[in-house]
Formats: sequence, structure tokens, C-alpha cells
Amino acid sequence: MAGTAPYYEKFQPSEGIRTPRAWFTSSAPTLSLNGDWRFRLSPRADASVDLIEVDLDDSGWDILQVPSLWQLHGYGAPAYTNVVYPFPVDAPHVPDENPTGDYRRTFELPAGWTDATILRFDGVDSCARVWLNGQYVGTTSGSRLPTEFDVTSVVQPGQNTIAVRVHQWSSGSYLEDQDMWWMSGIFRDVTLLSRPATGINDFFVHADFDAASGLGILRVDTDADARVLVPELGLDLAPGETASLAVEPWTAELPRLYRCELRTASETVAIRIGFRRVEVVDGVITVNGRRILFRGVNRHEFHPETGRTLDEATMLQDILLMKQHNINAVRTSHYPPHPRFLELCDEHGLWVIDECDLETHGFFEDWVPIPGNPVAEPEWRDELAARMQRMVERDKNHASVIIWSLGNECGPGENLGAMAKWAKTRDPDRLVHYERDWSCEYVDMYSRMYSTHAEVDEIGRRAEPPFPDARLDALRRQMPFVLCEYAHAMGNGPGGLTEYQDLFEKYPRCQGGFVWEWIDHGLAKKAADGSSFYAYGGDFGEVLHDGNFVADGLVFPDRTPSPGLLEFKKVIEPVRISADGSGVRVQNLYDFRDLSHVEILWRLEEEGESVAQGKLVLPHIPAGESESVALPAGLPTVAREAWLQLRAVLVEDAAWASAGHVVATAEIDLTERVSLEPVIPTSIAPTPRGDEVEVGVARFDALTGALISLDGIGVVAPRLDLWRAPIDNDRSFAGEPVEPGWRSLGLDRLTHRTDSVAVDGSDWVVRTRVAPAATQLGFAVEYRWRAAADAVRLLVTVTPEGEWPTVLPRLGLRLGIPSRFDAVEWFGRGPGEAYADSRRAALVGRYTASVDSLQTPYVFPQENGNRSEARWVAFTDATGRGLRVEGAPFVEFAARRWTSEALDAARHPNELVATDTIWVNLDVAQNGLGSASCGPGVLPQYQLRVEPVTLSVTISLVA
Repeated sequence: MAGTAPYYEKFQPSEGIRTPRAWFTSSAPTLSLNGDWRFRLSPRADASVDLIEVDLDDSGWDILQVPSLWQLHGYGAPAYTNVVYPFPVDAPHVPDENPTGDYRRTFELPAGWTDATILRFDGVDSCARVWLNGQYVGTTSGSRLPTEFDVTSVVQPGQNTIAVRVHQWSSGSYLEDQDMWWMSGIFRDVTLLSRPATGINDFFVHADFDAASGLGILRVDTDADARVLVPELGLDLAPGETASLAVEPWTAELPRLYRCELRTASETVAIRIGFRRVEVVDGVITVNGRRILFRGVNRHEFHPETGRTLDEATMLQDILLMKQHNINAVRTSHYPPHPRFLELCDEHGLWVIDECDLETHGFFEDWVPIPGNPVAEPEWRDELAARMQRMVERDKNHASVIIWSLGNECGPGENLGAMAKWAKTRDPDRLVHYERDWSCEYVDMYSRMYSTHAEVDEIGRRAEPPFPDARLDALRRQMPFVLCEYAHAMGNGPGGLTEYQDLFEKYPRCQGGFVWEWIDHGLAKKAADGSSFYAYGGDFGEVLHDGNFVADGLVFPDRTPSPGLLEFKKVIEPVRISADGSGVRVQNLYDFRDLSHVEILWRLEEEGESVAQGKLVLPHIPAGESESVALPAGLPTVAREAWLQLRAVLVEDAAWASAGHVVATAEIDLTERVSLEPVIPTSIAPTPRGDEVEVGVARFDALTGALISLDGIGVVAPRLDLWRAPIDNDRSFAGEPVEPGWRSLGLDRLTHRTDSVAVDGSDWVVRTRVAPAATQLGFAVEYRWRAAADAVRLLVTVTPEGEWPTVLPRLGLRLGIPSRFDAVEWFGRGPGEAYADSRRAALVGRYTASVDSLQTPYVFPQENGNRSEARWVAFTDATGRGLRVEGAPFVEFAARRWTSEALDAARHPNELVATDTIWVNLDVAQNGLGSASCGPGVLPQYQLRVEPVTLSVTISLVA
């Protein structure tokens, strides 16, 4: 006869837990139980309970810090999957191979601790059973949700012993398939709370704002015999009493908070109140009566050394970086964050979609449902409703939380309806979100992931394809639209951000979105040779994994901003400056605040060098308005290429950045353009020199026609190059990848054949055919060289042969120069990398860098470091000698100490080995970036199509 299922396989494993309530701090005593715990790990969910014995000799156990995740301390290993479960799908059952961690510690109850006592766990993955002084206390599941146990009857004066058994796998694991590392343990705080008999157990702040009257309406509900005090507003209220008075509202742009105290005879709770009203009006999400636009990111909790265990400094760092890069919203994917994070969002100002600890993605294969999905099975309803309740009750008093999310990627199911109904009943003043049920039956907004630009345009016009149910179609068509995930920031990218933002600003219904995602989840790891790198799926020996799909953030694992974040900052900047006749137009794209907190600085640059600078006189510009601003009179006359560079900067220190922080940038071209067609000057005739041909300062191989040296500087001849180390978006995950077609054609293994070499007047002409093996496709390439003084001009003509079935990765030249020429200076776009569909953050200027600093160390090596629209670029050594390449008019360039093939072969940056050659790409163009790693590919206007092209550069000596 089969035995009773173990507790960790129950549909609702939790027992003995208290009714969920708000998370807060108060004057009542607390005792942190964080710190050193005794720990042992077993490979199975052993039924022995020796760990609960008070007198157990656990001195032979290991020491493990709480909070932490045990895999990051050498106990087992992390594993990454995006969709599939790393165990058989047989809900609610889990394998016998269920790593189980036993935790023990003692603590001293402080003297005078006489009140009721609560034991709180803020996060345990995935299921835990708790004992205190040998007595069973209860069981908890719901890894990223709080659990409280009343231990008043078992805690004792003096020394106490607590024991916790944590299972890696449980029924709850089926609900937590959230595109992240599978790791286990007590990973958030453990706290003992003293609860006075006349204290405040729970409360609900209702702080409404009427934009028409400017009045805030405050009511605080609590069962405690308390007073509600707001000194700044002169309020002294009883619980449930309502007050209306003039207040400054809370928004993400102006996060005005009022300090409030709830007082009883034995306890004081200090909270901060933000007055705001969230509602849908005429199919648009509004706060305080105004439409808002989400410039958002999805944020997993992550640190490269501690995993999902974050300290407050790291949480604050995330928020400050977001604010500094013009981000105004966070979706807490895919679970509630540490509660302190939400307090910081209240303080600094971010709109928050707070998401329930729920995802059942593994119940879909290519979005075809697998039977047994918990959101559709009645046995799971109570557990799902409890998870929603625990999140809402914990976070209900945060002004920043304006939307509750039912979860992520679970498909449709009636249990979601039960969750939504409970949330709307408990908290009718917030909206409800869920993405993976496009009927939108239970929610307040139409939410999608990775919709193409064309789809967003349709939805903006409310012209999307109809839903089969006419009633639900009509309901959805009147809803606001949010892209809860878009612009997949995996590796080099995303591209196409500007075009999304244009749609968000064009259609009121389209209220922005949340980039996937904030941070690369690379775990710090050492290679066998001692070098460091960031690990992704498969790097810990996992049989089943999703590779580097976990590295898809706007910041690198160490929180260094990626080029994608800099581009996003530029695209979503809330101040837009553009040319306007003889002046500039300044547009205020904030939703609420005027521009009194910024000033606009200008600098006139000639050939990248500053010739004049000053400050514009900025009028009052309310939110959503724009004004024309005159430029200063008497700007200097410039004879060469000139740009007016403008920066909107903070006038004074803000809580999230110092005075002078750049909020927005713009550049205006003041150059009077003339013809920029390449002109090949009268030059020195080629001269045979034995096996070589001399063309001014250049020497060529007489047989192959290849460039050998320039004034004695040995080079690897420039020749046509079509290959780039594929970026993640080239490989694709959800769409049509281009990389397989490139490799199938052999663009990574081109062959070069010299057809002829000849002197043609003053020119040295080399005609070649460049083609991959096993195909008749190819390119006829003519290299026409001409010398003048200490320079040589190259005109390359590229003619396709055959019908090419694909776009190209890149088209240009690859040149090899000695490794000592590693100091780079250029006049073009910079300072960071730029590509066809991701270049707005790169402004025209004169920049310097080393070859090494030109590299972008993506967690998975791939094409990087391209600089665009270079008028010229110089490579010099420590003495200042070197080579300069000038475009006609422009050239894109990249320079690295390894070839594109070596970059393609590497799986981590530490595998890249410097050679004695710097490989320089000089391109006409590259294919765009797109976001096809999980989203749409490259828009047509940024695709590098196969067609005839010319490239002209002049290579000169730098003395």
C-alpha cells in the first residue's frame, strides 16, 4: 500500500503560518537570526529528525551564512533553465534525489522579552519545515514570499535552539519556473519579532489623491487601538477615520512622501505615505489624472557572487543606476522582491509592477499546453490564491506599487481569475496585470511580450486581430496596452529601441514597456588557469540547461552599464532637444514635472575640438509641453565640420545623482556640406622593385597584389571581410536566426583568389574574386591603390555575383597592423560602440581609447566594439608613430587583438588570447542588431543587403 505523500509534495504544503500582513519595522524589539548557522546537506529528503534535538552535537556540521544559497558555497551546483523543469513533470511529485539542507543555530532571547513572539522568514527556497527547542513550528513554501510563525508558546528565556530543514524540490517548484538559476536555501532574512499585546499587527494605508481639487484623502485601517499621526499635515486620526486636505501628490518623478506614525500605548510604527490615484480612464492608465508612460525594465534579484541574496547597498545601487539612466518603472520579474527594495522605490521614485511568485512555463512546449498546468487545476487554487494574498498583504502600503501582476508565463486558467478577484476585492485602488492570457478576462490592461513594431502599431490603433470571443474582444480592445517584456537585452543589443519609443509616444493606448531585463545573471567563476569569468547555463556541468540565455541584461553581472543601457537612456530621455530654425526646440517629455530642475549647456565643436560654450536661457516648460529657445548671439564662425553639442543636466543634487548629471543630450550639425564623393589625387606612379611593387610609401607583393608594408611598417593586407562573430540576436531563440544561413553559405570561411594585378596609369589595381566554398555565389572585388606624398588611397569596388539568399553580417575590409599601435584616436561617433539600429547614444566628437578599452566584454563573446561614422581613425604606439585611416566620407571601424574567428570560437572572454597583430575592421556597414534572441529581428531599413558597393579610405603615416 502506498504511503501518504510527504508534506513537500502537497498542493499546499504550508501549515502553521500566520495570516499574511504588511511588512514593516517598528519600535518593538526584534532579533536578527542572520549569521552563522550549522549546516549539513543530504542528497535525499531523509525522514530522520535528529536535527531537532536540542542537545544534538552538531559541532561536526559545516558553517553556512544565512541568508545565502547553498550552491554558491560548494554544496551542489547552480543550474539554469529558462522553460523546462529540471525534474520529471509529474506534479506535485518530485524525485527522490531531492537535496536537503539542515540548518541549526542557538540564540539568546534578550532579557525583558515578555511579549508574544513571531518568527519570520522572508525567503526560503523551496520548502522548509521549522522546529524551535525541539517543538514543531510549521512548514513554509512559496520561496520569495514571507512566512511568519507564532512561537510564543515554545520560545524560552535564555538559550533557544532553532532547526530548519530545507528541500530543494517541492510541489512549489512547479510554480517557480522563472527563467533563473535553480538555487536553494534560506536566502533572505530570518527575524524574531516581539509583538506587544496592544501593538499593531497589521494596517492598510489608503492615500488617495484627487487631481481636480488637489486634495489628498487619507484613511488608515487597522484593528489596533492606535492614533494615526502625520505631523507635517497636522493630522491626528483614529483608525478608519478619513481626512481630506491639500497635499503634494506622489509620482515616480516627484516621489513626495509624508512621514506618518501609528502609535499605540506599546508600539510606534513609522511609515511614509505617498498620495496618488491609479485608474484607467478612457482606455489609458493614469496616475493623478495624467497618462503615464513606462520607461521600464524587468528586474530579477541577482548578484554574481550571492545570487538572489542582496544587501541593501546592492538594491540601492540598482535603483540609482535606473534613475540615472532615465528608467522610471520596474516589473519585479517574476516574484516579489525583498521588501526593502520597495521602500527604496517609494523613496526615490519608480513605478512598480509587483509580480506574484508564480510561473509554470514548463507546462508549455512551444506554447502548446501540457495537461496538469496548476493555473487550470482546481487542486492548486488555494495555493495560488494564498501566494497572491501573501504578496498583496506584504506590499499593500507602498506608493510605488501601482499594479499587481498575477505571475508570468503560466498560460490561461481559472485559478488566475480567482487570484485577480481576490486582489481586486482586497485592493480596488490598484490595477491587475497578467500577460499570458490574451483574452484579458481578469485584468485591467492588455499585456504582451516581444510584439513586433508592426504589431504595436496595430494595437496602438486598436486594430489588432480580433479575439474569438466577441465580448472579450470588445473588452480587450478598450484596454491600455503595455509591453511587459520587449527589447531583449541579450549580448550586443537591443536594436530598434527608437522605433518602439516612437510608437509609445504616438499612440496614447501604448503606454511603454519593460526591457528584458536589468542584469546579466552571470555567476562569478574561476577557470582552471585561475582566470575569472562569468558562468552561464552549462558551466556547472548541467545536463539540461539553456546556455547563456540567462545573460540578457542592460548591465553586466558586476552592474557595469552595457552599451545597450546607454542607448536606452538616450532613447527614453525625458528632455528632447532638436534644431528649430535658428534656435532649438526643447520638449518636456516628463509626465508630471516641469524642467526647472535642469539647465541646458551648449558647446560648439569644430572637428571635435571645443571653440565656444555656454548656457541656454530656459523658459518655464510644463510637463508635455515644448518651447523654442534661441541660441546665443555671436557664435564663432567655423570653417570646418562643426557641431553644436547640447546637454540637459541637473541644476542641483538629487537623491539619485549629483548636480551636473546628464539627463539628455543632443547634437546639431552646423556644417555647410559640400560634395563628399571620394576624390583620388594625382599621385606617384607604381614602381616595380623585384618581387614587390612600390606605390609611394606602400609596398605590395608583385604576384598577389597584396599590401605588405607602409614606410617599413609591416601590415596584413586589407581584404574584403563579410564575417562577424555572431551576436546572440543573430542566433535567435524565438524567431528566424540568420547565423545558420551565414554559416551554411560559408561566410565564415571565405576564399580569396587573385585574378589579376596591373599598373593602370597612376594606379596599382588588384582584381580578385572572394567566395565561399561549395557555392557559385561570390563577389568580384577590385582594389585600386594610388599614392600621394606619405599616404596611399584605396578605392574598393565590390560587385555581387549570383542571387544571395541572405543579408550579410558585415561588408568591409580587414587589416592587420602591429600590436604596438594600440592607442586609438578618432573623429566620429562615440565614445561607445554603435551599430545601425543602436547608435543614438553615440555623438559626433573626437575621442581617444586603447584597443583594449574598445572591447565590450559581453558574457558570451560576440561582435562588439564597432565605432560608426569615423571621419578618420589613428593607431599609434608609445612614441606617437603609427597609421591613420581616413574615410570618404565615413568608415566604421573596430580593432581587437584577436580575429573575428577567434572571437567566434570563444565561449567566455577569458578564453580570448592576444596576438601580435591588431585586427582592424574598416566597414561600409554591418547588419543591424535587432532583438531576435527573443523578439523581432532587424528592421528592414537596418539590414545589410547584398548589392554593389564602393569603399574608399586613405591610409597615411602618423609621425
